[in-house]
Amino acid sequence: MNDSIVIIPTYNEIENIESIVRAVLSQHKAFHLLIIDDNSPDHTAKKVIALQEEFPDKLFLEQRTKKSGLGTAYVHGFKWALEREYQFIFEMDADFSHNPNDLEKLYDACHFGGADLAIGSRYVKGVNVVNWPLSRVLMSYFASVYVKFITGMKIHDATAGFVCYKREVLEKINLNKIKFVGYAFQIEMKYRTYCAKFQITEVPIIFTDRTKGVSKMSNAIIKEAILGVISLRLRKLVNSL
Repeated sequence: MNDSIVIIPTYNEIENIESIVRAVLSQHKAFHLLIIDDNSPDHTAKKVIALQEEFPDKLFLEQRTKKSGLGTAYVHGFKWALEREYQFIFEMDADFSHNPNDLEKLYDACHFGGADLAIGSRYVKGVNVVNWPLSRVLMSYFASVYVKFITGMKIHDATAGFVCYKREVLEKINLNKIKFVGYAFQIEMKYRTYCAKFQITEVPIIFTDRTKGVSKMSNAIIKEAILGVISLRLRKLVNSL
């Protein structure tokens, strides 16, 4: 069985889905791909179903009944992967902001480099972001500075959504206790990994903003991330994480 599964949550990604599926499944290193679709009105799932005829043993689809947040989609995917024998479990966006060619870099960091969690980092070597307005770059960069200050994690890109987990990490983390659903979910997962004493490595990547489809960022997501970091730290201090 293939040892690696890439999980991509989708909501209205019809413009990107076929291209990202083909890009992930055409890598030199063989990956399986799990799409978690939240009942996209643009029929993203139907396109995935059509593509499954071409990739019957590599492409998988889980359809949820409604839009329920990034975090719950990934937790759903993690549990699905842990029910099978995958050893390396990836998070990735559907919109090509994460380059599929970088998947193998994350894999190598975990498989050969000793990392338990490999992060595709925008900020470990300067600022490597393309097509974002300066305001968005600054917000993202200083969000990671803020997270580092509050939590003590020595991670340059705490909100990164392009990562590879070793199976053991997700087995040890109690996925049923994951609280956050937006970008705070990314911080929470890294913090729980950090608190569990796993080895975390950042791998430099170039992040390119989407050219098709619509960003899912909102003020509510930003607020959750800001307040969520403080909540995580307080819960850790009182041993209730």
